[in-house]
Amino acid sequence: MISHGKEVKVFTGNANPKLAQDICDCLNISLGNIHCSHFADGECSISVYEPVRGADVFLVQSTCGPVNDNLMELLVMIDAMRRASAGRITAVMPYFGYARQDRKAKSRDPISAKLVANLLTEAGADRVLTMDLHASQIQGFFDIPVDNLVGGNIFSAHYLKRFGANNENLVVVSPDVGSVSRARTFAMKLGTGLAIVDKRREQANQSEVMNLIGHVEGKDVIILDDMVDTAGSLVGAAKALREIGGANRIYACASHGVLSGPALERIEESCLEELLLLDTIPYPKDKPRVDKIRYLSVAPLFATSIHRIYEDESLSSLFD
Repeated sequence: MISHGKEVKVFTGNANPKLAQDICDCLNISLGNIHCSHFADGECSISVYEPVRGADVFLVQSTCGPVNDNLMELLVMIDAMRRASAGRITAVMPYFGYARQDRKAKSRDPISAKLVANLLTEAGADRVLTMDLHASQIQGFFDIPVDNLVGGNIFSAHYLKRFGANNENLVVVSPDVGSVSRARTFAMKLGTGLAIVDKRREQANQSEVMNLIGHVEGKDVIILDDMVDTAGSLVGAAKALREIGGANRIYACASHGVLSGPALERIEESCLEELLLLDTIPYPKDKPRVDKIRYLSVAPLFATSIHRIYEDESLSSLFD
């Protein structure tokens, strides 16, 4: 698949090594030889066991939990590659942590997404490849190119196969007003109607469903979100769709399954038929599997993106 110039090399930290291996399998290359460990006091230690001079280096690392450890691993990997004279360094972040802190919601709030952007740039990243940023304007926080891939295309292809196009018994639901644009685009691809759950959030990870906008009575619905953290909002939206809207079967999909705190228990006990996630974040370690949760792979999409970046080809068709 790689056809010219200095070779492409893909490395990964401890965040999501399976996804990195899947990406390499799609590219027909070997995963780079690197060891990420920690000193006794918790400091990150990186050892690279192959030359990268002049190479096009891609570092696959979601900044999921433990967020700070994985972010620091990525920063140290970038620094190691820069000091080893890599030709170009691309931070491949299927999940971009700290993206929810993208503005000052109240006095004396930090804008942590901007801070992370600064750290990545100062460490030596030449480019960032990510997916479904919580707020697309975060791309403007960087002074280097940022490619924000769209997970909705993967979901739409899946549901078109499953339910067909223009299914009159299907409605796409936005779980909040902020996700309406994403849900509208998704609904247009499926050829379905659109409904909106209007909610009021009192504090982080807690929300109260207020109103339901749109007609879902007797319909099967698909809730589309960018991430599922504690699943409180998702389960609350599903409950409102069933009890207030009279929806029939309720499905949900989200790009990033953070699944922290009581998320798994809430999903298992909810009225959701299925929660479909992308594998940008691995399933929580040492947690029992929840049968309602299924995953779709993003490896082919990221492999295609890496190939096009290496070949200096356009990525614009991947966003259509």
